[in-house]
Amino acid sequence: MKKRNLGNGGTIVSAVGIGGMSFSDFYGPVDTKQSHAILGKALDLGIDHVDTANVYGAGISEERIGSFLKDQGAGKHDLFKIATKAGIRRGSDGRRYFDNSFEHLRSELDKSLKRLGVDQVELFYIHRRDPDRPIEAVTDSLAELVKSGKIKQFGFSEIAPSSLKLAAAIHPVGAVQSEYSLSTRFPEMGLVQRTREFGVSLVAFSPVGRSLLTDKPHPFERCQSIDFLKANPRFLEPNYRRNIAATDRFRRLAREMGYTAASLAIAWLLHQGEHILPIPGTRSVAHLQEVAIGADISLTESDMQAIETCLPIGWAHGDRYSPDQWIGPEKYC
Repeated sequence: MKKRNLGNGGTIVSAVGIGGMSFSDFYGPVDTKQSHAILGKALDLGIDHVDTANVYGAGISEERIGSFLKDQGAGKHDLFKIATKAGIRRGSDGRRYFDNSFEHLRSELDKSLKRLGVDQVELFYIHRRDPDRPIEAVTDSLAELVKSGKIKQFGFSEIAPSSLKLAAAIHPVGAVQSEYSLSTRFPEMGLVQRTREFGVSLVAFSPVGRSLLTDKPHPFERCQSIDFLKANPRFLEPNYRRNIAATDRFRRLAREMGYTAASLAIAWLLHQGEHILPIPGTRSVAHLQEVAIGADISLTESDMQAIETCLPIGWAHGDRYSPDQWIGPEKYC
């Protein structure tokens, strides 16, 4: 597995990581044994960047990563460079809101460390911005957590390039996490460039388009059984049918090139910049192997042009989020 920098502090990680949302039941049922099998295969493949969050399954994702590390025995807690997040809360009415206060972040970090069974995480993200709290003040809070020794670096999820500039003026930022793939290319409107400028990693989640960029995209009926997808515009008719037809071209191209669609999608993303780190999620060992292969694919200019011709920027039908799902991420440009 090829390696890349995570942040600007000298940490080296696998070019392809793992998104831990799939260790909860977000995209379908998964148990501890299944999660452990994926983490074990990750080690076999040389994958050591694991990304999770306190809200993934209300802590279940972190607990499963922690129990895997515990099973490896004493002294094995550093097998992975772990990133986790905080900042999303639920009110008594069940509605989501955002809290970036130092007290909340410190408390949630302590809970995450306990579930993971570690004393420090590599990276701690603000999962969603609190619009009532200046990002400069939040950055000061995160810098205090670095001083405490409980985190090595910090980052922000789904922020605008302008917000990154404000934060980076206060303290070096390790990473910005954002959806980025052949089907979601808005980071190219400033975020790819700004993260490169500041030496910040761009950690790309959903790099295979929530299955659209794989050989076996979720059937429409299955999408309707997944809470997130059944509300997502790209997976509702008529957009779903049109997106499947568009990505069929990509699947044919991948076959002609001798790769699976998922492998090629990861390879394309890695070729967008040395500071980009995809973190595909999966509930399947076989799929993990597919995305890992993407790190070893070398694409020529001709290959890249063929991919762009197949799926030109703006090809996707429907917004990447529903109105409710858009609450929190920063839009720009």
